[in-house]
Amino acid sequence: MNRQFIHVTYIRTTPERLWEALISPEFTRRYWVESWQDCEWKVGSPWRMLGPDGEVKDAGEVLEYDPPRRLVLSWRNEFIPEARAEGYSRCTYELEPAGDAVKLTLTHEFQTENSRLYQGVSGGWPLILASLKSLLETGDALEATKRWPKDV
Repeated sequence: MNRQFIHVTYIRTTPERLWEALISPEFTRRYWVESWQDCEWKVGSPWRMLGPDGEVKDAGEVLEYDPPRRLVLSWRNEFIPEARAEGYSRCTYELEPAGDAVKLTLTHEFQTENSRLYQGVSGGWPLILASLKSLLETGDALEATKRWPKDV
């Protein structure tokens, strides 16, 4: 891979609750612009991120599945033609207990040097993960991530 986006945050929760928030449709709809994931959550299973309109926004495959510690997905954007043409990236979630919190490290790797998807995730992931943190710690997601953006 040529380029990586790495984001680390600490969330006051348990690894099990954070894991649930990362994969459960009921949780993701609340902090990830009304989107949810459709997956059997087994290595080799297809993975899809669906938008509020039910259309596939991102897709890939489960490469590693080790709850509640590590999840690795192949990831291809499906709704931006330039990003889709780049093929698959790799997204890794790593969860580590850290006192009364969980250290969440997200690494998104790209094969394309000037990736259109990298441009999108470098702005999107920090906001999505901040909203996830807010939801788990306060019970409320950030307002900016509650609805699918109108300009996308």
